[in-house]
Amino acid sequence: MRVHASLTKALDTELDTQHRLPLTSYEVLKYLADAEGEKMRMCDLAASVVLSRSGLTRLVDRLERDGLLVRESCASDARGAFAKLTSEGHEKLAAARATHLALVRALFLEHLTEGELDVLGDVWARVLPGATAAADCGC
Repeated sequence: MRVHASLTKALDTELDTQHRLPLTSYEVLKYLADAEGEKMRMCDLAASVVLSRSGLTRLVDRLERDGLLVRESCASDARGAFAKLTSEGHEKLAAARATHLALVRALFLEHLTEGELDVLGDVWARVLPGATAAADCGC
């Protein structure tokens, strides 16, 4: 837990310093960029970034105010909403992605051999599917 906390704190600090984009905001933009149509249902996004719905709502409010994403209504569920990446969000993510990847390499990957990375990848492939299963919230 100490290693995780240390790595996330370093990533958060650097992304915020270099790009004025905290790690959780970066993560939201990355999930949206990788999603079909560059949008996700809010409940799915909350599950992906491991935030409560209210926590995600506050974060999406800030990202929307900054012009990095927009909300769209869900045609099949009037209560549902999507978060959709904007072109400004794309630009911010592209700039921050290089910083994020370089720091992950420097703080984590460069400390492991190729064999250790293979073993770690195998372990995560067995453990992660159960840990990341999120309930589908429809739409």
